[in-house]
Amino acid sequence: MAEQLFSQGELEGIAAALGDTSEGLTGSEIGHFLASIKMIDPTPTSTKWVRLHNAFVELQNKAQNRRAILEFMRQAMLPARHKRPERFEPMRANLNRALAFSGLAVDAGGDLIATDQVKTLSEAARRAN
Repeated sequence: MAEQLFSQGELEGIAAALGDTSEGLTGSEIGHFLASIKMIDPTPTSTKWVRLHNAFVELQNKAQNRRAILEFMRQAMLPARHKRPERFEPMRANLNRALAFSGLAVDAGGDLIATDQVKTLSEAARRAN
């Protein structure tokens, strides 16, 4: 049985949520998390979300699994790592909106959990809120 992969749209949504200009990770945080899980940063001078997207796509295509991307999210969403708590919940909501299409969510403790997969934007928004 083939391992489940994120679709192109799901990867774009995840990267956009984590690399959001106002509520996402900083450029240095992205570099730190990519390095800590030994994920190549193929376009370090790109915008944050494009940088993440390219790293995620390259690794998933090479490994043919999504494990490192899941680990990146686990590391990035650890509440203890957030120096600005007011940024955590909006980032979690944005990420949950993207993850809803994959049947995943990040709970308040920063853990990835399985959920029912959604099919529409309004369902994803309801789930994230």
